[in-house]
Amino acid sequence: MTAAGFNRLQEELKHLKITERPAVIKAIAEAREHGDLSENAEYHAARERQSFIEGRVLELEDKISRAEVIDPAKLTGDTVKFGATVTLADQDTDEETTYQIVGQDESDIKLRLLSIQAPLARALINKSVGDSVEVSTPGGSKLYEIVSVEFR
Repeated sequence: MTAAGFNRLQEELKHLKITERPAVIKAIAEAREHGDLSENAEYHAARERQSFIEGRVLELEDKISRAEVIDPAKLTGDTVKFGATVTLADQDTDEETTYQIVGQDESDIKLRLLSIQAPLARALINKSVGDSVEVSTPGGSKLYEIVSVEFR
């Protein structure tokens, strides 16, 4: 994953441990004070939230401990690989779009962060500027030309 993705995971873990975990413990304590736990919806909701938080904490700790952080700015070349920022031209409309190829945990299509496991990213890997790639999409097959490959 990229350093930015790694930092986002660390921030989420920190937020869960410092803010969310104490808040849910407090909510459970308050719900217990209301009496009969078997019919206490607040208690059950708080326990469910606690379960989610603890599961996410374990998941994030595992991902962070196994992460291989790659700095795209240290990479060079004109071949598409992990971390590359790729500008594509749709060969039907000539519309250009730019994506950065990132790890699965940091992908966000709204921010133009494309998962390395996405069909488009898989089609781009090991291609160079000027190459055309064909990608199957829900709307049919699309043809793109690689306009530029940068490592930022």
